[in-house]
Amino acid sequence: MKTSFKNIQQQLRLNRWVVLSVVIVSGLVCIISVTIVAQMHKNILNSAFVVNGSGDVIPLQWIHERENLEVEALAHLEQFHRWFYEVDAANYGRHMEKALWLGDASVDALFRQKKADGFYNRLMQYSLVQKVERIDSKIDLATEPYRFETRTVFHINRGSVTDTYELSTSGKLMAVERHFPHNPHGLLIMDFFENSLRKIENNETTKK
Repeated sequence: MKTSFKNIQQQLRLNRWVVLSVVIVSGLVCIISVTIVAQMHKNILNSAFVVNGSGDVIPLQWIHERENLEVEALAHLEQFHRWFYEVDAANYGRHMEKALWLGDASVDALFRQKKADGFYNRLMQYSLVQKVERIDSKIDLATEPYRFETRTVFHINRGSVTDTYELSTSGKLMAVERHFPHNPHGLLIMDFFENSLRKIENNETTKK
């Protein structure tokens, strides 16, 4: 029995759709496979690990985040201590306003205490200039809030006489929402405390 020409056309049309469907499905499978492989590669890079000096395995991404946090924390403490302790009769008001944005009520309480003790009045009365020379901070980033200790060396210029002091302060840092320009690092100083203040003699300054 002979197959009609119409049946042959239908068969060819069916075969063409089958082939086209196979090609489309194969293309989609290839695209999905490439996408999955690229995503896996990206995840592997983001989840890379390194071994520290103690033999502990640490995610590389966590190390980068910690390094960035350390840089911002040090910059935050540097800026705060310069605004809070580098003052004179002309700028102390502006500096205190900026410094208070970087700390909590403990910073405000210390400012009020200094004001009540007459520190800023003496600053204006005798035209004193307090200039920060060096700020060294150590931060423990193991847990939040992050504990810190800062050593600030500053000079007090009393006209013809200049005295040098070393101040030790401590506190904690807590992450907060960034606020430009008042708090660009998104950190807040808590439990701020002045631990000790000592005068540095001239021979110590010379040695350093």
